[in-house]
Amino acid sequence: MARAAVPGGLSARRAWREATLVERRPETDSAVTLVLDVDGWPGHLPGQHVDVRLTAPDGYTATRSYSVSAPERGDRVELTVQRVPDGEVSTFLADGLAVGDAVRVRGPVGGWFVWRTGQPGPVLLVAGGSGVVPLMAILRARDPGAPPFRLVYSVRGPDDVIYRDELAVLAATEGVEVRLVHTRRAPDGHERPVGRLRESDLAAPGWTGEDAPTCYVCGPTGFVEGAADLLVALGHAADRIRTERFGPSGP
Repeated sequence: MARAAVPGGLSARRAWREATLVERRPETDSAVTLVLDVDGWPGHLPGQHVDVRLTAPDGYTATRSYSVSAPERGDRVELTVQRVPDGEVSTFLADGLAVGDAVRVRGPVGGWFVWRTGQPGPVLLVAGGSGVVPLMAILRARDPGAPPFRLVYSVRGPDDVIYRDELAVLAATEGVEVRLVHTRRAPDGHERPVGRLRESDLAAPGWTGEDAPTCYVCGPTGFVEGAADLLVALGHAADRIRTERFGPSGP
């Protein structure tokens, strides 16, 4: 599949812009969605991320990358940030950034781990922890006539499920399947025993390598490598597996 073009020219995507927080939505005890108003935003595709830069009064700066969690909505950009222990940027964004405060953002960044409306074929999404964020942007961009989607979402326990209520609604939507994998603690009555992701979690009727879904895998490095290996073992072509990975936090 050809790589998708990304919104805006290179100079527009490299420019730093002021982003004002207009809304905060708690997702879990450690994750919050931040809705930013970014003047002159060039647009983005589901699966892309942005760079966020904080500047202290003494001039010290810190920059981190965060995936967008919703499709393009004019100048609005949504990021879901999970607080990382000892993380200077994530802690400030999750706990200290108030409505009306401003940060600097740059992007969008990335042209391979994206999904575009009208893209053919089924889509298999595999998330570990906060790796669900860019995959949620893809699910939210899906139109009613899109091919079938399946999300396999690995979390430590029930309290760690980001977008819990929305995922429950999506699970009841025709053409969307949501499967939660609990690695440490499962809710009462949950059929699957706790444990790490395995082949049986990814295998389902209509989701084999022969069906050739485009697979998107996002999460901590170890999770992504393990999930990609499982997909290949199940017969999925390596060139149909797109991966995005981040630091050590996750299930």
